[in-house]
Amino acid sequence: MPEEPLAARMRPRTFAEFAGQGHLVGEGKVLPKLIQKGHLPSIILWGPAGTGKTTLARLLADAVSAQLMQLSAVNSGVADARKIMDGASGGMFRTVLFVDEVHRWSKAQQDVLLPAVEAGTVTLIGATTENPYFSLNGPLLSRCLLLRLEPLAKSDIVELLHRALADPDRGLGSLHLAIDDEALEHLSEIAGGDARMALTGMEAAALAAESAGVTTISRDLAADAVQRKAVVYDRQGDAHYDVISAFIKSIRGSDPDATLFWLARMLEAGEDARFIARRMIVHASEDIGLADPRALQIAVAAAQAVEHVGLPEARLNLAEAAIYLARAPKSNSVYVALNRAMEDAVSADPVPEHLRDTSYSGAKTLGHGQGYKYPHDYPGHEVEQVYRPVRYQGTRYYEPSGQGEEGPGPVG
Repeated sequence: MPEEPLAARMRPRTFAEFAGQGHLVGEGKVLPKLIQKGHLPSIILWGPAGTGKTTLARLLADAVSAQLMQLSAVNSGVADARKIMDGASGGMFRTVLFVDEVHRWSKAQQDVLLPAVEAGTVTLIGATTENPYFSLNGPLLSRCLLLRLEPLAKSDIVELLHRALADPDRGLGSLHLAIDDEALEHLSEIAGGDARMALTGMEAAALAAESAGVTTISRDLAADAVQRKAVVYDRQGDAHYDVISAFIKSIRGSDPDATLFWLARMLEAGEDARFIARRMIVHASEDIGLADPRALQIAVAAAQAVEHVGLPEARLNLAEAAIYLARAPKSNSVYVALNRAMEDAVSADPVPEHLRDTSYSGAKTLGHGQGYKYPHDYPGHEVEQVYRPVRYQGTRYYEPSGQGEEGPGPVG
């Protein structure tokens, strides 16, 4: 039987070895409180690959002395689940049914779990990389505690790599290898918060070092071993801000090829796709605005795709949106207009009485609404009247750019 991969051998056996997810397993957090009392509700673990969903399920089952039965929704179905649930109903020990990739089951298949979960026959722990509000049956989700796992921090990945390199029994300690800081940086970056990917890369690099007869894993060796170029990028430092700045400026400059270059660099380096999507949403209003109102819709759709689909597939959604934004006509009139208005909005000038709220008893007695002209009573459904404090009446904030769909027509 072939030796288990390093990632499998280094799987945490205790909560003390579990890396990351401090918001769930840290002192005083929800999971420690539950298991200290021997209570384990049905749970949905939602998070990217390699963040510890399977490991956490095993640790939780052990913590409450339950029998863990594991299924993968990729290659199992209703019959397998029913067999486990039937066995649990007459068993001596508490049963935890762990269903990996639970979103792969259809809503009808998920329905089969409902009676056993509701009756407490089994405790369900489902793992999914997709948004459960889209991919899971509503009644099933409502009966489970939803816990979101985040990508591991770079420091957590580095700690795991050091531990694996030093462990002589489960890890690579018997090879007596060292690793330089640049190699650690590269492996932790390309992992993108995925512990399994980082450990797999470390193992490949270690075997390559052993084969080459060297005692130190270098950055180049690590990059070659995992067949990924070493991207010079620090998600916490200047490169993080410089590259996103270059990305946005390339969109603003209407250069789709440069836009794709910087997008690809961020994706290769493991940048948070949600961060990229958020920046595109801001840019859609700041630099495109009413010249192409669809730009905002497309940027928001890309952000939703990132949440619903996740990487790596969602990189196509990001690329499509980025190209659209780069090719769209540009206008910063919304940005300029808002800044102008905010300069005057700090004033304490009262709301003109004819514009004040009249929805409550006594408002008219106070003179609120008196003299207000209802636009729908006038030709063209518009009428001239004062809509701001008198001293700001006539001040122009919004100036149409005339670009794209933002014509230079009359405003205000």
